[in-house]
Amino acid sequence: MTDAIVPIGHKPIVHRHAVARGYLDLSPDSVDAIRNGKVAKGDVLEASTIAAILAVKETPRMIPHCHIVPIESCNVSWDWEGNSLVCTVTVSAHWKTGVEMEALCGVTTGLLCAWDMVKSLEKDSSGQYPETRMRGIRVIEKRKGDAQD
Repeated sequence: MTDAIVPIGHKPIVHRHAVARGYLDLSPDSVDAIRNGKVAKGDVLEASTIAAILAVKETPRMIPHCHIVPIESCNVSWDWEGNSLVCTVTVSAHWKTGVEMEALCGVTTGLLCAWDMVKSLEKDSSGQYPETRMRGIRVIEKRKGDAQD
C-alpha cells in the first residue's frame, strides 16, 4: 500500500509557476450577450474570474492528493478566438510542490462558470448542448526556480 499523500517535507522551498489554458466553444448568441453585457445572470467574465480564483485557492479540497500550497499570486485573463472564450490562469508560489493542478482547476472552474451563466442561450430546442464544449485544457508553462533564501 502507498501513502495517500506523497511526502514533501524533505524538499526545498522553491519558486513554482504554472500557466494553464482552456477553451469554451459558444454560440454566436452567447458571444454577443457576453460581449455586450446582456447575460441575465450578470457579468460573465467578472463572475468567472472570481470562480477561477476561488478554485485555485480550494484545489486541495477538490483533488485529494494535492497538498495545501500557499498561493502567492493568481492571474486570470480572458480572450476570444472566434466563438471560443479562452481562459488563461497563471499561479505562483514559493513551496515544496508545484502549482499545475491549481492552474488547471482555475481554468476549468472559470470555464464552467461561464457556461453556467449562458446555458439558457446554449441549449437547443430539446434542451441539449449540441455545440457547446470545453476543450484544450492543458498546462502551457511550468517553471521551478532556485531554493528560497
